[in-house]
Amino acid sequence: MNSDNSAKSVLDRVLVMELVRVTEAAAIAASDLIGRGDEKAADAAAVEAMRKSFDTLYIDGTVVIGEGERDEAPMLYIGEKVGGAPGKGPKIDIALDPLEGTTITAKAGPNALAVLAAAEEGCLLNAPDVYMDKIAVGPGYPEDVIDLAKTPTQNVEAVAKAKGVEPKDLIVCVLDRPRHAELIAELRGIGCGVVLIGDGDVAGVIATTDQDTTIDIYMGSGGAPEGVLAAAALRCVGGQFNGRLLFRNDDERKRARKWGIEDLDRIYKLHDLAKGDCIFAATGVTSGSLLDGVKRIKRPNGERIMTTESVVMRASSGTVRWVRAEHRI
Repeated sequence: MNSDNSAKSVLDRVLVMELVRVTEAAAIAASDLIGRGDEKAADAAAVEAMRKSFDTLYIDGTVVIGEGERDEAPMLYIGEKVGGAPGKGPKIDIALDPLEGTTITAKAGPNALAVLAAAEEGCLLNAPDVYMDKIAVGPGYPEDVIDLAKTPTQNVEAVAKAKGVEPKDLIVCVLDRPRHAELIAELRGIGCGVVLIGDGDVAGVIATTDQDTTIDIYMGSGGAPEGVLAAAALRCVGGQFNGRLLFRNDDERKRARKWGIEDLDRIYKLHDLAKGDCIFAATGVTSGSLLDGVKRIKRPNGERIMTTESVVMRASSGTVRWVRAEHRI
């Protein structure tokens, strides 16, 4: 599938822009709760707005990565059918995070996003809600330049060699968590710059694709569902990703097997997580390195508007569109 006109793809190019409306709705709803200190309320607002927006799309969609299992989430749960054309529209699998960065939003921090990915049926890994060890780089490197089976130092040295620089010239993005203390110490020990982010590892992975961020590598553990979303974005714009599921107890292992995962030690590469034609869309809730957040503006004539900034990507065409929109209140 090399073009938007591929007869094999069920993803119509019109859907590319329609999906942005879904993330915009979630971002706008969550923005009412920025800085209010209520993570659950912000997430609930985004979830409800995203769920309603899906009903306007002519798709027969299935949530494969969502807010949890049915008994844990009232809507957008794994397996839920969404879209306005059940049994009629194109069958599409959907991975979503209506508010990637609930803590960020509650504390008015940077890089909170409303995010989703859509792909042809069976093309997104149905990842359990567990942790995933991750490493990612942007486009332009030799194939398999990163390998999660190797040490952080070995991966940094491989990327530096491919880039023609020294390890000290690289910058690595890592979630600021106590569990990453040894990783951070190892990276700083070989001279790397380390950018620590409080939350939002989807944005952290995507940052490796943008030269303006100066981030070369993403490393560390975060949510497995977010790993699939990030892989979908890299699938659209190029780059490499390795992920390995991490299990804290037998209950999490049972959950993985429930979703068809038998090899619990497998290292997943980009195309294992997101394959075929896929679309990735994100709208900024709070401003960050990737996108501006929702802004409320009152014009001199008294008119009130909100502005949003989104990015939408498609794998089959390699197209990346930046969308700025005004929404009248």
